[in-house]
Amino acid sequence: MKTLLSERLALHGLLAIFLSTTLFHVLVMVGVIPFALVWGSRLQDHSQMLRFEAVSLTITLLMLVVVGVRAGYVKIRIPPRVMTVFFGLMCLLFLVNTAGNLASNNPLEQLLFTPLTLLLALLSLRVALGSVRQSSRGAGREVGVNPDGQAARRG
Repeated sequence: MKTLLSERLALHGLLAIFLSTTLFHVLVMVGVIPFALVWGSRLQDHSQMLRFEAVSLTITLLMLVVVGVRAGYVKIRIPPRVMTVFFGLMCLLFLVNTAGNLASNNPLEQLLFTPLTLLLALLSLRVALGSVRQSSRGAGREVGVNPDGQAARRG
């Protein structure tokens, strides 16, 4: 997988999708996009939608920050092994979400969001695999990615 997709490309793909997803959740919350399109069409009312979407938005923003740190855009020191765990958990979350999208009552959600969450799982897995490789070279040192895609040690 490492030769098919660079870690840098995976990170930029995740950034683009998370930024788009952030906008999507905001549009659902303000009513531009009907909330029947999310959560498997199981939301009962506006207040329930706001609670669920607030959780979604918070998690999306957290993942956006983690990806930003790994890509070197957010200057927070996080040990490489912690980053590997984050990206592994993200991969698992997106695999579970893919199964949830397949079970949705909304055909549009099945069609649009199933491939998107599967792509997010694969991109997260690619970054997790890159983090393992890089963390083994510099035990105890934080690793970032330069804009040219090469590992850069800090610490």
